[in-house]
Amino acid sequence: MQTQRHTYPLFTFRPEDLLGREPIVLDMQNAIQEIHGRNILITGAAGTIGSELAAQVCAFAPARVILVDQSETALYELDLQLQQQFPQTDICNHIASITDALRMAELFSRTDIDIIFHAAAYKHVPFMERHPYEAIKTNILGTEILADLAISHRVTKFIYISTDKAVRPANVMGATKRFAELYLQYLSSEYPGQTRFIITRFGNVLGSNGSFLIRFAAQIREGGPITVTHPEAERYMMTANEACQLVLHAAATSDGNEILTFDMGKPVRIVDVARKMIRMAGLEPEKDIQLQFTGLRPGEKLTEELIGAGLRITSPAQLQTYRFHCPAEQCMRYAMSSLQKALDSGQSGQMVSVLKAVIPEYISANSPYEKLDSLRSAIQAT
Repeated sequence: MQTQRHTYPLFTFRPEDLLGREPIVLDMQNAIQEIHGRNILITGAAGTIGSELAAQVCAFAPARVILVDQSETALYELDLQLQQQFPQTDICNHIASITDALRMAELFSRTDIDIIFHAAAYKHVPFMERHPYEAIKTNILGTEILADLAISHRVTKFIYISTDKAVRPANVMGATKRFAELYLQYLSSEYPGQTRFIITRFGNVLGSNGSFLIRFAAQIREGGPITVTHPEAERYMMTANEACQLVLHAAATSDGNEILTFDMGKPVRIVDVARKMIRMAGLEPEKDIQLQFTGLRPGEKLTEELIGAGLRITSPAQLQTYRFHCPAEQCMRYAMSSLQKALDSGQSGQMVSVLKAVIPEYISANSPYEKLDSLRSAIQAT
């Protein structure tokens, strides 16, 4: 006899209610002055962060906003929304890939860009563990193309949206974001006094496209079970609004050569978020909706970090700022060349090996690439 399944009506939730702390609110006056009258480029503009950032930037009366994304439908819908909200703002949309060097060069040649917010990236950990070629091509080589163009076109500021998964990375996605961070540090050292490179690191953005919040809500509506990887898995959480505040504040206040993040308090257990969402729907965990633990997925670890060894706090508690290491330890141009050769080989193992050579603290977790760490340890022991 089959167990009867229950479905539940649509319920609404606010990501702020799931933070486990008070939302962070920053004074945006400096950001307004920084954006006003400037030409702003936003990559990954149709994504969760990019679209929220685009709306906030448009509200600050820029001279022009240039939006870049590969997703035709999402960018089209964003354009409709922004044109309706901000009819006086000059908004230019480009369906394009940041990995297309010629297309990006042509875009830069059209407008004197003042500030770049670089949000375009592949972000899903288990998926990128299976597709390192695409993660490297977009997250590293795409960033290289944009950053080099920023230098040659004398862009004032380049704000890079990174992740806590770049700190002692355990997966391909985090390693590609850390590699890109190192490349920007290299450019800051190689071309001092030109483009000011600023890195912002996020925790998990609640309610973003593909996030566990969206999946949990769908599973609750379907009557469960809610699938959680591990009972002790925990993450730093922030809202899209907080993330955009951080990015805009960084653009307004940083002189470059810095990594900025929020003090997001203690990381939150994902299972506790799941239970809270069930109760917000007017149901009881384990009675109306079951919880099912599925095990950590490829590249996942139990907890994340916001800072790495050797970084020094230089700012108030709510907003944390860390100076770049200067110069970057690796010869990044040689590393980029090695990475391109690995991509040309089509061999995932070679690609990940280059990442591990440049990022010694990159130790794979729950991944087929753990064998590369064992091999590296054996070589070091000889």
